Amino acid sequence: MAIITISRQYGSGGDEIAERLCERLGYRLFDKRLLLNAAAETGLSEQEIIDYSEENHKVRSFIDRLFARPALIAQVAAARLPSAGTRPEDTVLREELALTLVQKAVHKAYEIGNTIIIGRGGQVLLKDFPDVLHVRVVAPLENRILRVKQEIKQSRQEYFADIESRRAAQDLIIERDTASADYIKQHYNVDWDDPLLYHLILNTAKLSIDQAVKVISGLVNHT
Repeated sequence: MAIITISRQYGSGGDEIAERLCERLGYRLFDKRLLLNAAAETGLSEQEIIDYSEENHKVRSFIDRLFARPALIAQVAAARLPSAGTRPEDTVLREELALTLVQKAVHKAYEIGNTIIIGRGGQVLLKDFPDVLHVRVVAPLENRILRVKQEIKQSRQEYFADIESRRAAQDLIIERDTASADYIKQHYNVDWDDPLLYHLILNTAKLSIDQAVKVISGLVNHT
């Protein structure tokens, strides 16, 4: 299996599944180096690179859609290879160019193989490609709220009342899921939740993270 794409509802555990799959299968996650390669082919400098993904996509208004206004991505840290004395630089890049860059990088990942692509429209860009497994990771809202609540508490390292952390988690889930669905609809005109886009849909309320990893790796090893 050359590529695994993972589309996930926010808080469903999809990122952890991807990381454990990399360890188990010896795959690598889609990373900035692939963007750098795609940028070189496009003629962009290292300072102009933006990893335009579902995570930094903002939902566009109806008016923007109606008049097809070119969206701008502002104040997004440019991707740079780690090196002494370098820092992320803010840049502004037209959405279409940023999207093209990500698309080139996804196809580059396919050529290289043994890569896991989280989000970025991989399930659409590589829809009919051989040796690609498209996975969708979902979970009921309450399960995702519990997971995100814990992540918020750990990342902020401060106390939140239970009702406050629940509200923050639910708001974040709705924001991220809405942005992901809009990203796929806006750029590829497909429904993010369409089961026909995927070979496999895993519910992490029914399967543990370890069980999900075993199911996916089992398919990869027997394909």
